[in-house]
Amino acid sequence: MTTILGTRLPLIQGALAQISTAPLVAAVSQAGGLGVLTTTGLDQAGLATQIQAVHSQTDAPFAVNLMLQQPNIPELLDYLLAHPVPVVTTSAGSPKRFAAQLQAVGTKVVAVIPSVKVAQKMAALGVDALVAEGMESGGHIGTLTTMALVQQVTAAVTLPVFAAGGIYDAAGVQAASALGAVGVQVGTAFLAATETPISRAYQEAVVAASDTSTVVTGYALNDAVRCLKNPLTEAYFAAERQGAAPAQLHALLDGSLAKAIAGDVDHGTLMAGQIAGRIQVIEPVAAIVKRLYPQAK
Repeated sequence: MTTILGTRLPLIQGALAQISTAPLVAAVSQAGGLGVLTTTGLDQAGLATQIQAVHSQTDAPFAVNLMLQQPNIPELLDYLLAHPVPVVTTSAGSPKRFAAQLQAVGTKVVAVIPSVKVAQKMAALGVDALVAEGMESGGHIGTLTTMALVQQVTAAVTLPVFAAGGIYDAAGVQAASALGAVGVQVGTAFLAATETPISRAYQEAVVAASDTSTVVTGYALNDAVRCLKNPLTEAYFAAERQGAAPAQLHALLDGSLAKAIAGDVDHGTLMAGQIAGRIQVIEPVAAIVKRLYPQAK
């Protein structure tokens, strides 16, 4: 798998919306994994600036994530075709319209998928690898657990599959391997990295979390998101119980991730996965990677 990704380790850093910018991406790639740059909220100029910042910090391979619900995907794609990066990961949609174009300029395409049906579609499309992401993950989620999803996906397709959701250390890597995965994608663990550009309050909330500290908002909006419990989630669920209109629910949630990143842990959405309960300390990326792959040089 390291040949496909171009990395020393079969480790992908999950694309953390608005969070996985150059400092985190470069640190993960430098540590041997595949740092993944978020494009959420970026225009073409912003993407160019972030890519340049990654290049200035490391020569190691990295990826750019395209969250396909973004309205400016064509603009971002034009830049990536003109200025190829080693890997593009895609989520929240199908890269059918442009996967072959990216591959033609030398970019590997890795699709994040929530089900066997979507995995088979991506295999037929000819992507280079898959990330089977269970609903234990933070942020936008599907309906299947990692345990159930990964082994069914690896049985259904011949593509390399990375497991995501609920992975914190070497035991999680070994479990993913037992299910047929060639490697892992990790997101929540990197929220507690010293290089991650979020508020200290957000990080401390992740460290303080227990195994039951996450909830899922947005089911009523067909946009399920796993995050930590806080006053915002209490207000959201109260509004949902009272039959609030979608516009009222969106008014509570829209822009709330940015608030969390800036330090408002009461009114912000603290996206994090169920494995947050295992995170005990804020530490450098290199230490997190070492915990995942202790035998790696």
